[in-house]
Amino acid sequence: MNINLIGSHEKDARSARDAMASTLNELMGQDSAICYIDCDLMSCVNTKQLAKNYPDRALQAGIAEANAAGVSAGLAATGKKVFLHSFGIFASRRIYDQIYMSAAYAGLSVKVLGSDPGVTAAFNGGTHMPFEDGGMYVSIPESTVFDAGDYAQLAAIVRASVDMEGVVYIRFPRKDIITVYGDDSTFEMGKGVVLHESADDVATIITSGIMVDESLKAYETLKAEGITVRVIDMFTWKPLDEDLVIKAAQETGAIITAENHSIVNGLGSVVANCLAKNCPTVQEFVGVEDRFGQVGKQDFLMDEYGLRAENIVYAVKKALVRK
Repeated sequence: MNINLIGSHEKDARSARDAMASTLNELMGQDSAICYIDCDLMSCVNTKQLAKNYPDRALQAGIAEANAAGVSAGLAATGKKVFLHSFGIFASRRIYDQIYMSAAYAGLSVKVLGSDPGVTAAFNGGTHMPFEDGGMYVSIPESTVFDAGDYAQLAAIVRASVDMEGVVYIRFPRKDIITVYGDDSTFEMGKGVVLHESADDVATIITSGIMVDESLKAYETLKAEGITVRVIDMFTWKPLDEDLVIKAAQETGAIITAENHSIVNGLGSVVANCLAKNCPTVQEFVGVEDRFGQVGKQDFLMDEYGLRAENIVYAVKKALVRK
């Protein structure tokens, strides 16, 4: 792993969807076994280029997500390396049974791309706003779950997932992303990325996705107040980097998780399960608290659901009091 942390809180001129589309375009040119299935959303994620360049392997399933999942499993059964894309909400709740039974239970490998998870669904509103998608996939036996935060990370995840076995779920925002990593960064799947660390750390923030930038902002605020914290980007939810979680808990004594997801069944729950079994530790949760989604700008929604640096700062201080 070789990380080039930018961390300047500036928006990327590119869209995360382009990282997915361009990486798949490159990979499909190298490997004739790779197939792409879409649910009438190619124009939304800029994958029309795949249909143009590989018309026999980039297929449009239409607004029939459950059928698309079945088709994906069928192609996987013939030895194809399948990527299936839809809105995060449809890539989770709508096709869950088909992915579980036709792919996972059958021992087939399908990569599911769920775009615009959580508040990144923005103006598509509550009907298209999954706060539980990652947790649903975590519960599938032998699955792998990623929460991508920026361009470089998403490209790396897509590239690494091609030959992964079993069901893989990749949740990612389509656009309006903050640049966290330089494009020359490399990632090890299943390993957390330590962004800040010192011997004086009194707590650890474990985060992923769009909350990585908010966590870096929180780190800066706390540091200015004389409070040093560790920051870990746990972009792989499953398999969790348990060794890193346990080490952080033992060395800092308090864990704060921050996620663009429900705290009921997401990253915080995965981390809490690890801690309960191995190293019981004070933990605070920053995320969506048992609520439905709604229509609004992403900035409004992040404020509304408490997904801001100030919420993380508050959680850190609360954990320190409990500690």
